[in-house]
Amino acid sequence: MPSQRALNISIRGIVQGVGFRPFVYQLASRHGLTGWVCNTSRDVKIEAEGPEDALRKFLVELRTEAPPLARIDALEHWDIAPEGHGAFEIRKSIPEPGQYQLISPDIATCAACRGELFDPQDRRFGYAFTNCTDCGPRLTIIKDIPYDRPMTTMAPFEMCPECRREYEDPMNRRFHAQPNCCPRCGPHLEILEGTGAKIETRDPIRRTAELLKQGKIVAVKGIGGFLLACDATDEEAVRRLRERKRRTFKPFAVMMETLEAVKEACVVSEEEEALLTSPQSPVVLLKTREPRSVTPAVAPGLRYLGVMLPYTPLHHLLMRAAALPLVMTSGNLSEEPIVADNGEALEKLAAIADFYLVHNRDIYARCDDSVAMVAAGEVGLLRRARGYAPDPIPLPFGALEVLACGAEYKNTFCITKDRYAFMSQHVGDMDNLETLTHYEKMLDLYRKLFRLEPKIVACDKHPDYLASRYARELEAQDKDVRVISVQHHHAHIASCMAENSVTGPVLGVALDGTGYGEDGTIWGSEFLLVDDDRFTRLGRFDDVPLPGGDAAVKRPYRIAFSYLYRLLGASSLTMDLPLLREMDPFEIRILRDQIDKRINTPMTCSAGRLFDAVS
Repeated sequence: MPSQRALNISIRGIVQGVGFRPFVYQLASRHGLTGWVCNTSRDVKIEAEGPEDALRKFLVELRTEAPPLARIDALEHWDIAPEGHGAFEIRKSIPEPGQYQLISPDIATCAACRGELFDPQDRRFGYAFTNCTDCGPRLTIIKDIPYDRPMTTMAPFEMCPECRREYEDPMNRRFHAQPNCCPRCGPHLEILEGTGAKIETRDPIRRTAELLKQGKIVAVKGIGGFLLACDATDEEAVRRLRERKRRTFKPFAVMMETLEAVKEACVVSEEEEALLTSPQSPVVLLKTREPRSVTPAVAPGLRYLGVMLPYTPLHHLLMRAAALPLVMTSGNLSEEPIVADNGEALEKLAAIADFYLVHNRDIYARCDDSVAMVAAGEVGLLRRARGYAPDPIPLPFGALEVLACGAEYKNTFCITKDRYAFMSQHVGDMDNLETLTHYEKMLDLYRKLFRLEPKIVACDKHPDYLASRYARELEAQDKDVRVISVQHHHAHIASCMAENSVTGPVLGVALDGTGYGEDGTIWGSEFLLVDDDRFTRLGRFDDVPLPGGDAAVKRPYRIAFSYLYRLLGASSLTMDLPLLREMDPFEIRILRDQIDKRINTPMTCSAGRLFDAVS
């Protein structure tokens, strides 16, 4: 008999809620090992004993054969004395005060669940909430750790005996899948009229598809919030959605049923195909083919289309039933967070949606769709949300606990701890109470999930940004909190350095719209020499006046006038210039006065304002 050896193993990373313990159990059984595996608040702990060769293979395969959603950041092991375990078992979780585990993002429906969804012989045939340890909701349903069902919005749904058997069987892919359910015991769908009255139907999905084919706009409750859906081939339906949502030109995202349908509509590279079909399943910007398979009203004047594949069972079923591409855009009022609750949808989307496809599983964390593109063969995230958050960005250094509050537009916050940067999902524009409330709720959730108590708070130098005012309020409420103001473009370059594990010094170029400058002007064309926490401004574009400040941003012809005035001088500004012929002479006099007398006219070197002038 070969000599016995025993190991104690600690594994950190995304190793909870992704089927890791049953994977360890099955791997240990395959190699004839005895011992145990359990979750703690910090890691997955394993005690394994058996022959030397079997343990060596076990250690290698823990990494090479890990579940698809797992991510091992650290694997440590050390020898211990064998205890003579009679078998290998999965033990109960061990809570540890102050410790934390990484949480998996929401993940697109896996191939096995898609197979069950369309198999008439399967008990989950046509069930819109099918999931397993390899897919389904995570961040959007969790309230606190440990990630167990009572800590999620699945708590009200008691598993039926069949689901319970799956949940408790280490050999089943639904072992400890916290959202596990079926038509007998899980959430269910309903269609509501605008009044909130329920529409009686045996098949809410098919009825919704019929409404969409009739040109109706339907608010569909998804995994992280409501999406507004309409027929993407129906110009009138898309025009009506634009009118009601007050979104004149901004493009809409489109969902298509299959990869083949996407390839018929758009040019798709290998990298873009991998991104579309990835577990994250973001909206991907793709170059369109002619003739277009969707109405040009979806993305007016653009050669690119934001496309995604179905990423939840509900979407798979709806796309199969509708058999046409659908606009799927965030269900919200202009500049507000995505709507998450049924009652909130009936109130806030009343002027937009004709009908509502809802369900009775609560969404705890609102989460928009992520948006990505491939440039020069590299994936770039334009909006980091569903599928990516709260997966942290690894840092090339150990960090203190620091809260970075984010900027005014397209806000996300970030908290560092150990060698991680925990960046929130896309929050939105910080210019209303609803967004601030969502921001505070998500900040509280991240603090609980990852045991964060930052006392250093970084904010934008701009004194009027809502996120910056929030930082100063934290400082006023807690004498231990220290606020650090950071120049906007220095932050841009520092974040690029951290994301790419680059240390200084570097020359960073930030071409941007607005950043409050060290000299009180509006920066936005910065050539900065950055080294750790310091920077030197080496170059920039020339300053030009911005008459009316933000008012000029909303009326870009004023910026064009300012450039002409700055470059040509007052004597050369004649009514022969096409721009001036289109402007009100009275407004021209006002603008000249503002510029000459510097009345509400900040100076800016912003590249964004230059682009406005050229446009």
